Amino acid sequence: MKKYKKKDLLQTVSELIKVNDSISRAASSTVLFEAEDAFAKCQEAAVDLGSYLETLDMDYTPMVSILEDYCENIYQISTNIQDESQCRKLTKKIRKQLIQLQNAITYDMPADKKEVVFLPYKAAMWDSLESVWRAAQEDENCEAYVIPIPYYDKNPDGSFREMHYEADQYPDYVPITKYDTYDFEVHRPDIIYIHNAYDNWNLVTTVHPQFFSKNLKKYTDKLVYIPYFVLNEVSPDNEQMIEKIKHFCFMPGIINADKVIVQSEDMKQIYVSEYLKAAKAHGLQGRHLDRAYLEQKFLGIGSPKYDKVLSTQKDDLDIPKEWRNVIEKPDGSRKKIILYNTGIASLLAYNEKWMDKIADVLKIFKENQDEAALLWRPHPLIESTLQSMRPEIMRKYMAMKEQYIAEGWGIFDDTADVDRAVVLSDAYYGDSSSVVQMYQQTGKPVMIQNVNIRD
Repeated sequence: MKKYKKKDLLQTVSELIKVNDSISRAASSTVLFEAEDAFAKCQEAAVDLGSYLETLDMDYTPMVSILEDYCENIYQISTNIQDESQCRKLTKKIRKQLIQLQNAITYDMPADKKEVVFLPYKAAMWDSLESVWRAAQEDENCEAYVIPIPYYDKNPDGSFREMHYEADQYPDYVPITKYDTYDFEVHRPDIIYIHNAYDNWNLVTTVHPQFFSKNLKKYTDKLVYIPYFVLNEVSPDNEQMIEKIKHFCFMPGIINADKVIVQSEDMKQIYVSEYLKAAKAHGLQGRHLDRAYLEQKFLGIGSPKYDKVLSTQKDDLDIPKEWRNVIEKPDGSRKKIILYNTGIASLLAYNEKWMDKIADVLKIFKENQDEAALLWRPHPLIESTLQSMRPEIMRKYMAMKEQYIAEGWGIFDDTADVDRAVVLSDAYYGDSSSVVQMYQQTGKPVMIQNVNIRD
């Protein structure tokens, strides 16, 4: 039996107990019309409950018998409604029956395993959920589903453009369930994990509206949001830096989530404070303004992205032959591998200057390709962002990228596996991004590029 259905059965019995208590009070106070109106509904609920039990594979005849006796006692009350003494005896008897039924459902009806659903949208961001999925997968009392969901690029006017579905880009060891074969209304999973909190707020991409957090919330008692990124650590009293990241703290998925997992305790305090400010500004009420509740909602227990990169070993990496051709020297030794990461924030801030900086970097590494191998990995949404928000420089970027790939002296990594690039490389160079935070966990050198400095 699904856990949610068992919960529904217990809720029904609990309601019948409350109604029985109200009937008892009505009879004792001679306010009989309050009791009379409840009889038909009680019998109807009991018949529905008994009919459902009879459809189950296991034999629940004793419970059905209790419900039959309950219906008979309800009938006896209705025919003896003027007899206060008789009503008292019957309501006591009914309460005992319902408690017995409640205990039988609680202790004698096995519930299915806990059902947990993971809804990644971009395969490159799967590492933000993987370690949580592994824990669920290894739990014998848990049934875990990984359901990649489709997403769309957006046009500058906000309309949908191309649909993407990346189910074929996940590691072979991750079993995939197709999004259109899983019925959320039927399954009603115990927990749903998401790593996209934007719903319709994102200007560049959007998941299918069916998977907006406000819709998912209808089908689970616990919606959990884990960011697909990690931020530079900021002190909770650094107002200048908080101003730059506060927009991450208040999004539809965060508003609708029951739990939000962030990378540290300091970041938790920032999320709580900024969420409170934004909730007030947007006119939210109730628990959205309750700091004590928010302290429980936000958990600063670390990012699964750290778990993934630290558990990945260099010897276990699958390195493509074309990468090896770039990495290895003629004598078989390896060059130093530099991960060159280019991000969206720098693109939007610097535009043409950002493009020129990349061109300079490529030129320098081309000239030094005998000693160092460049592994260029742009943010997975760079091209979608260019097309949606900077279409005027899209052609120039694509020409530069295609020339780099065609020349073949460096590596271009647009795969879903960012952890491979982090573990394989010897140092990081490029824009400030969440990859920097992951890279720092490895202890290897990190250098942030300055777009204003041209070589």
